[in-house]
Amino acid sequence: LYKKDVLQKLIESCVSKGYVFQMEMMVRARQFNYTIGEVPISFVDRVYGESKLGGSEIIQFAQGLFYLFATT
Repeated sequence: LYKKDVLQKLIESCVSKGYVFQMEMMVRARQFNYTIGEVPISFVDRVYGESKLGGSEIIQFAQGLFYLFATT
């Protein structure tokens, strides 16, 4: 859960897209010294279909992680 002003500042500071975006939000929140908490959820495995996460998404994720580590 985000306060409106916090969310606006975080979104303005983020450059990542895709799966790395969520991780960058956490990194930027730490940089701005915001309080970070966790809200537990119940996750249910999918009943139908398969994951569409392919090789290109994994490469993009790895590149995004490298970018975060290199710039923070």
